[in-house]
Amino acid sequence: MPSLNSFGDRLTAAFAASGHLCVGIDPHASLLRHWGLSDSPDGLLSFSMSVIEACAGNIAVIKPQVSFFERFGSKGFEVLERVTHEAKEAGLIVIADAKRGDIGTTMGAYLEAWFGDKSGLYADALTVSPYLGLGAVSNGFTEWSTYGKGIFSLVATSNPEGQAVQGALVGNRTLAADQFAQLEKLNGPGFGPFGAVVGGTMNLSSFDLTQEASNVPILAPGFGHQGALLSEARAIFGAKADQVIFSVSRSVLTLGKAGLQKGVIFANDELNRALG
Repeated sequence: MPSLNSFGDRLTAAFAASGHLCVGIDPHASLLRHWGLSDSPDGLLSFSMSVIEACAGNIAVIKPQVSFFERFGSKGFEVLERVTHEAKEAGLIVIADAKRGDIGTTMGAYLEAWFGDKSGLYADALTVSPYLGLGAVSNGFTEWSTYGKGIFSLVATSNPEGQAVQGALVGNRTLAADQFAQLEKLNGPGFGPFGAVVGGTMNLSSFDLTQEASNVPILAPGFGHQGALLSEARAIFGAKADQVIFSVSRSVLTLGKAGLQKGVIFANDELNRALG
């Protein structure tokens, strides 16, 4: 049965209840060692469960980076299945950072893996790559949006290699701006479920992303370790800040199990002050 609550409605409610902070679950091998854990599926599980415990009740959103689980093959996916469902049970919105993207039935299969009930995985939203055309992704996703699901399409990323592509001109605007405009059109008058990934370290004006578009959720990685400051959240995104999920990972994860919860609460409080 279709969801009574759209992804945009769920995100709006989460912002009001718990703020705009997202914590990434990024179990680098070095980070597992820093925690005194083995670089193994057991280490992944212990690390991830600690992150969920620290976040539950304090923030609204977590973002598992799928590649760090995928590197262990089927055993890593077993851990990821458990982690995503535990996060769901803890009341957290789960964004699977998998960056999938393809056409037709292949894209449909990716979406079924993350949003359906056959694979064991769970996600409320999925990051996607639009290089084969945003329409190739959105066509297969539309049905899932009626079940309260969302997608975040890569628009302007912080890696320098991406800027030559994302800053290329499509007519009289950048490709990034063109993608953002397409997401705005797909959402229509409501907030979500088609979102954009925009790096927190980006100069929005250089990508022509300063136009008003209050109906597009934005996932913004790059805060903390990568250099963007939560205290400057509104200065970076201006009027769009109220529609942004601000993602941190290593800046809180490196605090270890003992300091993680305090770090998450401190980061969320800092962000709340910045957003007013």
